[in-house]
Amino acid sequence: MDSAFGLEIPTTLDEVCHPSRTALIVYDMQVGIVSQIASGRAITERVRQVLQAARDGGFRVFFTRHMSLPNEVAGVSQLRRAKAWQGVDRAADTTPAFPRESQQFQVTPELSPLPSEAVVDKITMSAFAGTYLDIALRDCGINSFAIVGIALEVGIAPTARHATDLGYIPMVVTDACGFGDAAAAERELAGLAFAGDVLLTESGKISELFRRFETHTSLISGSTRGRV
Repeated sequence: MDSAFGLEIPTTLDEVCHPSRTALIVYDMQVGIVSQIASGRAITERVRQVLQAARDGGFRVFFTRHMSLPNEVAGVSQLRRAKAWQGVDRAADTTPAFPRESQQFQVTPELSPLPSEAVVDKITMSAFAGTYLDIALRDCGINSFAIVGIALEVGIAPTARHATDLGYIPMVVTDACGFGDAAAAERELAGLAFAGDVLLTESGKISELFRRFETHTSLISGSTRGRV
């Protein structure tokens, strides 16, 4: 561990990852999103493995869900995005893709959140924009997180970049992040690697790091562990 000016400055995954300062973010693993990705089933299984390792190691877990507002209150940016994604010329012809009470909005059943885990609803690509996620993480003393889910090129990379500007150390679990466009996802990973603020890892490695703490008493008082 590097140290300077009264600060500890971690460099490696091993130095970053600890249940007292690291969380797991499961990004938009929703029924209606997983079903759109060709590798959705394989990504779900890898996310499930990482999630279980985080639970076993006593790490705090935060899920995100992407939500569609009713068109009447969606606003310009939301309607422009809906037009682009749905391939229509008129905003009036779009349909909210993930209404709050819809089945497609829910977290896929294989990854059901526990009562001790948070679910953060958002209308943005960055999980930190307009949500309580930053407040909740800081209040728990968290300064780093591993992130898994869908989609890498649409929401996970923007979340990781935003997080670095907020002072977090993100760890992107590359093989547990789904994507719609492989070339776009590769460009995002190359950009993150070039910038150097984000640590890139794989599900086997992060699960191993999470489970280092499995035999220790959980640092989260009253946490509820469960199997997925």
